Amino acid sequence: MDSRILLLATKDTIAYRRRAGRESVASGAELLAAAGPVGADVTVVDVTSEPGWDISPTTMLALGRRVRQAAEQYDGVVLTHGFDTVEETAYLVDLMAGPAAERAAIVLTGAARALDDDGTDGPANLAAALAAAADPAARGLGALVCANGELHAARWATWADASGPVFSSAPYGPVGRVVDGRVQRLAAPPPRPPYGSGEPEWDVALFKTHPGMDPGLLGGLADRGVQGVVLEGTGHGNVPADLFTAISDLIDDDIPVVIASRSHSSPGPRDLPRDMAMAVRLGAIPARGLRAEKARLALMSALGDAPGVTAAQTWFTHL
Repeated sequence: MDSRILLLATKDTIAYRRRAGRESVASGAELLAAAGPVGADVTVVDVTSEPGWDISPTTMLALGRRVRQAAEQYDGVVLTHGFDTVEETAYLVDLMAGPAAERAAIVLTGAARALDDDGTDGPANLAAALAAAADPAARGLGALVCANGELHAARWATWADASGPVFSSAPYGPVGRVVDGRVQRLAAPPPRPPYGSGEPEWDVALFKTHPGMDPGLLGGLADRGVQGVVLEGTGHGNVPADLFTAISDLIDDDIPVVIASRSHSSPGPRDLPRDMAMAVRLGAIPARGLRAEKARLALMSALGDAPGVTAAQTWFTHL
């Protein structure tokens, strides 16, 4: 019996046509036809969405809910998405999927080139994503980003080269690849994230730290209703010492602060670098190897389960 797959088509670059003097957008059914024979029972639904580079929080949350619901009803779900933010939506989908990710394959894909560009990558990416979604070997891996025949875990995926469909899972590798229409497993997926029924809390601020950063940028966040803060530091998550007082003030206001890094890194060792250890002693939360934009999504999910510093610290220990 063929696998039942739901294709949610949000358009973006994978569907754009720009030749013949006018622009147009292919429907999900047209994208499916361009991908070629699939060997699965595919239902297509066109979904309204902003372009990936300008996607709204409302849309991202709606997509997360839509995929979770579909994963409870279908053997696999494929979501087309702009590459600009596909790694963020994929991780939010992963966080929101919960037990549904154990029974269905969830695959996001897109394109770096328009549908009618020379060397377009969209049809091949979609064909591989559909093949992965139809293969039982992809079930239980969590949300995946499919590009260039590779399957990257949402937790690790990063668009590494905007000139093409080149994704990286550094410091890890892809969890699989699609070969002749079948999934070839390459590595174990990351552990499943904690799951709760709460709606992610979107009001989480993200700051990229830098030498000489004004601590005043972190002041007044509580008065503005911010529920959590993520700081992107350097190395293993070092931040300027001038920020320590501001970090401590946020934590005293019961606003959790998560420390991520601009560098690729595995979950840190117990003996943290001195500067990060100081922030952690103040009550900041290590990002567990997540890049800053994904640490923000993780903190959103943690706060959706329960507000405050203590609840977020407990949530991240299970990440």
